[in-house]
Amino acid sequence: MNDTFLYSLMEVLLCLSDPGSVNLEKVSNIIIDQSLKDQMFSKEAGRICYTIVQAEAKQNNGSVFRRNLLNRLQQEFKNREEMRKCSLQEWVCFVTFICNVFDYLKVNNMPMLALVHPVFDCLMRLAQPDALLNEAEVRIDPPYKEKALFSNYRTDPLTFLLQVDCLVLQLHRIGEQLENANRPRMDELFFQLRDGFLLQEGLSSMSRLLLLELLEFRAGGWSLSSTADKYYYSEIAE
Repeated sequence: MNDTFLYSLMEVLLCLSDPGSVNLEKVSNIIIDQSLKDQMFSKEAGRICYTIVQAEAKQNNGSVFRRNLLNRLQQEFKNREEMRKCSLQEWVCFVTFICNVFDYLKVNNMPMLALVHPVFDCLMRLAQPDALLNEAEVRIDPPYKEKALFSNYRTDPLTFLLQVDCLVLQLHRIGEQLENANRPRMDELFFQLRDGFLLQEGLSSMSRLLLLELLEFRAGGWSLSSTADKYYYSEIAE
């Protein structure tokens, strides 16, 4: 962890307690920049953003941080294909981050409508045939924690499918919220996942298993029976 990041982190921490004392646009950029580099950070960044939004609203009823955050997210979203071509890791970090923000930031206790379609677009991209077939395996050496959905059931070092695991993780986390926000788009996504499972030639056995688990997860009302849970986790552990 270099000095520049430590200094940036100090600004973020200061913002949590006194948002009026720092440049909120700069803080939003710091959070997004780090989220695009570090998948573990991107998983927690939504919680940090939520805390800053709440602190700013309490201090002066402002929304500067949220506005800058959404503007930057929009910029990154527009460039998502180029990002994906340059770095699958950065692309997966971006999807993780935008889904995390969707999960935490609400308006009147409801999901932000401005994020619904972008989140769906990202998940639809992860479900495209080239993402399912040209999958990158990532090796993670310990220590690690919750790097992938089934990390607790794998032996060290951890190897997981970058894009498919991301798709599974996000739908486990926010799938029900997304469906409540726009059921037709969720149907569209799962038609694509079903076709990928049934029709896609060359799909790895692990990808096929994860897609099947997702199909059953949604069919069960966004939960798995204890029998199904034991089956999928035991299969993945082998």
